[in-house]
Amino acid sequence: MVKKVQKSSTAKKSPVQLSGTVKDSAQQIWLAGLGAFTKAQNEGGKVFETLVKEGLSIQRKTQAAAEERITEATSKMATMATGITSKATGQWDKLENIFEERVAKALNKLGVPSSKDVEALIARIDELTKSVQKLSAKSALVPPAPAPKATAPKAPRKSAAKPAVKRSAARKPAPPAKTEPTEA
Repeated sequence: MVKKVQKSSTAKKSPVQLSGTVKDSAQQIWLAGLGAFTKAQNEGGKVFETLVKEGLSIQRKTQAAAEERITEATSKMATMATGITSKATGQWDKLENIFEERVAKALNKLGVPSSKDVEALIARIDELTKSVQKLSAKSALVPPAPAPKATAPKAPRKSAAKPAVKRSAARKPAPPAKTEPTEA
């Protein structure tokens, strides 16, 4: 160690002794610096490797902690996104229902039938079709009642006073007229 110069002794020492003491102290400081430099050179590689290992260990711990925080943040964001999506979907459904109700009211005021009205009419038509089919099936089993005969009005007889018209030979004679039996 560096020898301490005592104040009381410096006042009594001569300048030559004082310069020798300073020189000795400077020499000791120089030698201590050289020793530290040599020790740093010899053990510097070991210290450097130790520092690298400690830095790598700290980096791994930091990365693990950061990944854990990122995972937590991601899960929180996913949960929030799901909540927001469900709320937005609910609001969208409400808006859609309001729109549909208003359009239905407007169409009803204009006299346009709703889809329920059309479905009810279709169901009624189906029922009526089945009823008609049943009735026509029943009528096919029972022979139809004979229709009343319509009597044709009798044509007035031609008088004999008119001369008969001769027919030409090129023409075919007209078929005889059907006469209905007269009821007696």
